Amino acid sequence: MKDTQSLHHVFILMGVSGSGKSAVANGVAQRIGAAFLDGDFLHPRANITKMASGHALNDEDRKPWLHALNDAAFAMQRTNKVSLIVCSALKKQYRDMLREGNHCLHFLYLKGDYALIESRLKERKGHFFKPQMLITQFETLEEPTNNEPDVYEIDISPSLDNVIENVINTIESVTKPITEESAV
Repeated sequence: MKDTQSLHHVFILMGVSGSGKSAVANGVAQRIGAAFLDGDFLHPRANITKMASGHALNDEDRKPWLHALNDAAFAMQRTNKVSLIVCSALKKQYRDMLREGNHCLHFLYLKGDYALIESRLKERKGHFFKPQMLITQFETLEEPTNNEPDVYEIDISPSLDNVIENVINTIESVTKPITEESAV
């Protein structure tokens, strides 16, 4: 099983709300035939109830959800060459929980500044934009550092098609088999 898993990769598309995680993951999945999971679907009932009543989740609330995502990543890695999971993963401790036992797991950090993401959120049709939510997202964000070599930064300022192409190029460079010539 380990040999098969080492050939399969899971990519977590991370970033603040409005960075385009779902749109990018959907586009990438369609173009390369990758498995795709929106991490929000794995929230336990208690979290959904709490959020529906207008209360923010705390770190303790997120633990069972992050464990479920970790398990999903493990399962996806067993059966799919490339899998994509959408999860904001704003804090390093969240990313560390997702990494546990998932040796071919990588993060694609969809990075954009506040003004860019705010303008995109305001343009969304049928979406009620709450500026405080974006402020809170940026306050919570612990940007990955060089201590997290499995994180690849993706600039979201180009068009959606260009961002999708950049993500695909990154995935291909990560998943490209190491040949004897390139290993020398």
